Amino acid sequence: MVELRETRIQTRQRVQPDDTNNYGSAHGGMVMLWMDEAAAMSAIRFTGEWCVTAHVDGIDFRAPVPSGDTLYLDAYVYDAGRTSCKVRLRAYHEDPKTGSRTETTDSTFVFVAVDDNREPMPVTTLECSSEESEQLRAEAFAAFEE
Repeated sequence: MVELRETRIQTRQRVQPDDTNNYGSAHGGMVMLWMDEAAAMSAIRFTGEWCVTAHVDGIDFRAPVPSGDTLYLDAYVYDAGRTSCKVRLRAYHEDPKTGSRTETTDSTFVFVAVDDNREPMPVTTLECSSEESEQLRAEAFAAFEE
């Protein structure tokens, strides 16, 4: 069993000029790439195996992230099946000078654990033994499992 807190990945990406669109803000494709990478790290931490992206729930871009600013990413596994796990992924525009954040995206990414032949393999059980873990899991279910 793996504790939910152990799957949490919090990381940042600085938006450089090469990462932007014609409007000087993070290109949607770059944001999706960074989200996928953070979510994959969370899934790999949970399964202890290599994982591949199987499904992404809707991604709505609610706010831009200007060039020079930071994209803050928060990912954690909140549910698991036989060979897959669901990762909640939230992205925020973070002002690098003040640290203030505005949520830009909230999504679920589904990953499948694979063996050396790229065949699906069983995953462990997710444990929520702390109040923080229970709260994170409840928030994810409330947001996506309506």
